[in-house]
Amino acid sequence: MNDNSETPSRPLGITGWITIVVLGGFLLAAIVYAIHAWGMLGGTEVSPMGWIFLVLGVVFTLVVGGGLMALLFYSSRHHYDQ
Repeated sequence: MNDNSETPSRPLGITGWITIVVLGGFLLAAIVYAIHAWGMLGGTEVSPMGWIFLVLGVVFTLVVGGGLMALLFYSSRHHYDQ
């Protein structure tokens, strides 16, 4: 089954805008909290080994997230999810 028809786009309704505003508020709150927490760590030192593991954790997280997204697109393109 190969359906290449496009779904017509509709304008964003009131619930869509409410969702965007609420998620934007959550993002703003997270940023404010992160800035506050970072400022409270003024005298804290991070060892070189700590920076290495921090970088490795970020890279590993991005690789896993990218791999999962690639699997998602692959399964969608090959109709494994239907």
